[in-house]
Amino acid sequence: MTIGVALIGGGIWAREEHLPAILASEHLTLKAIYSRSRKSAEETAKASGKQIDLYAEDSEQGYDEVLKRDDIDALIIALPIASQASYIRAALTVGKHVLSEKPVAENVGEAKELIKWYDDEIEPKGKATWGVGENFRYLDTFRLAREKVKELGKINSFLVRLYANIQTDTNFYNTDWRKVPTHQGGFILDGGVHFTAGLRYLLGSNVHITHLCAFTTLIKDYLPPVDTVNAILKANTGAQGTFQVSMGSHGPASEWTVACEKGSVTVHDASVTVRAADGQEHVEKVENEKSGVPPEVRLWAKALAAGKVNPEQSPSQALADLELIELMLRSGENNGQSQICQCQQSADI
Repeated sequence: MTIGVALIGGGIWAREEHLPAILASEHLTLKAIYSRSRKSAEETAKASGKQIDLYAEDSEQGYDEVLKRDDIDALIIALPIASQASYIRAALTVGKHVLSEKPVAENVGEAKELIKWYDDEIEPKGKATWGVGENFRYLDTFRLAREKVKELGKINSFLVRLYANIQTDTNFYNTDWRKVPTHQGGFILDGGVHFTAGLRYLLGSNVHITHLCAFTTLIKDYLPPVDTVNAILKANTGAQGTFQVSMGSHGPASEWTVACEKGSVTVHDASVTVRAADGQEHVEKVENEKSGVPPEVRLWAKALAAGKVNPEQSPSQALADLELIELMLRSGENNGQSQICQCQQSADI
């Protein structure tokens, strides 16, 4: 027996990542595709190679008709950031399980309100569950690195460094909601929650960020409101680190490094490097499963089939990822003013 699922969204990520992940899952059967336009729904259905029921806002059959179907028990929602909350709320209200794309909401205030509503009104009834996707937690490079960090003792410091240099001819840039963002932070929010999630995952459940300060700027005028952030973060253990992300400039390859009392661990592209305190270095090549979306969807579906919830996909995890980005943006708007984190400790996994 499989779970009937609808894919809500016909954009690049839904078509190239979620769609094949659904089709490959032994626990899911794709019943319908919804998009804001019939054209994008058709393009996504064509990519599936199957005959799929289509729904769109510009057709007679819209989102409400998806929610009315008895053979659809779950939805994967991958819509523009500012749009998702209302779709999540509507689906959960009628008892549909939801896996929504990151971030959990456009801002922390909206996320807290949505999570409280879910905790108070939906979860106690036990009819529907809500998970938030974060594919970086399912990259084998990060999973291996996290285990290596545990072996090296107390964490002393850490860094995240990433330069994307987004160009105007890329597919992801040429989506209306990304070119003219109505959500805070633009690409810094859209991509940045992946990077904070990766950092939080590597630090583990005993280390969480308590304070941060940051400077932000706009280098490429087509990436508003800001495309670059440089932050300093302090953890509850006293460990400190840096978070450098620029979507608008060239730089070295991406890097996540955690320095511990017995050595350090670095995630770099498809490799994990462990440097011992005596200077010995071991590099292990790791083949990630695509973007991490296939195992993310597969494990969500497996948990649903077992009547459980995957703790790695809890909304509180996604809220913690979002909070770090939002506080960096607030600090940058206030010339580096220190910000206090409030949503980190409760999101340990």
